[in-house]
Amino acid sequence: MARKKRTLAMPIYTKATLIEKLREIRAMGWVKTGRPGNDGGVGNTLEDLLGIPENNFAVSNTNEWELKSQRSDTASLVTMFHLDPSPRKARLVAGMLLTQYGWPHQDPRYVWSFRATISGPQRTDRGFAMLIDRPERKISLSFQSSIADPRHSGWLKSVERRIGLGELQPQPYWGFDDLYHKAQVKISNVVFVTAKRERREGEEFFLYDKVALLSGFNFDRFVNALESGEVKVDFDVRTGKNHGVKFRTTKARFPTLYNQVIDLDAPALH
Repeated sequence: MARKKRTLAMPIYTKATLIEKLREIRAMGWVKTGRPGNDGGVGNTLEDLLGIPENNFAVSNTNEWELKSQRSDTASLVTMFHLDPSPRKARLVAGMLLTQYGWPHQDPRYVWSFRATISGPQRTDRGFAMLIDRPERKISLSFQSSIADPRHSGWLKSVERRIGLGELQPQPYWGFDDLYHKAQVKISNVVFVTAKRERREGEEFFLYDKVALLSGFNFDRFVNALESGEVKVDFDVRTGKNHGVKFRTTKARFPTLYNQVIDLDAPALH
């Protein structure tokens, strides 16, 4: 008779016990990674230490909390959430943007690529920008061919052959209500950690040097940061592989989008 797998109960923290546990983890100093060779080792190791199987977990008397983590020495942006533009049924990212506005991928296996990080109304060197329309409560992706850098003249000619050089039609957009709902579901409450990293005899160790609890996501600040370009819209699609559209910001700016920040400012460990 086959034995049943034993399922371990996931711990349910109160806010107070979560803070206590995170402080205990900080006090451990350097800890060996629980996921060797994993790019997400900072977060995965912390999940193991917290005893949770996924990166969002229940805290009693509150909504779920999302775990966001980064290495201290990285300049990479923090991904807040993914959300493809409307109208979604039109598949505008993998369809229109890739096939009509894409450029040859450096790896010939993928043929076409549309990978761009767009900072608000500031046009990229290919002429793309994000425009905020407050009366209509939406942000839209815009294309202006006259802004494209001359070094992209070959690509621009190919766009002209494929679709023409006018504004995007239809114009991909994100409604404020959709963005608000996504943020409330995904990042309303966040445990945000950064960790130093070192290797010892080929093994990876982390030191969780900064831990903060972020709550009360402030949507008005988010829209302001989109308009200033401090929240960026990141497209990452290539032929046969679509990583979607990410809303991202710097690790310094991210906490400022919340009404409450509890910083577990324990003394630095060495």
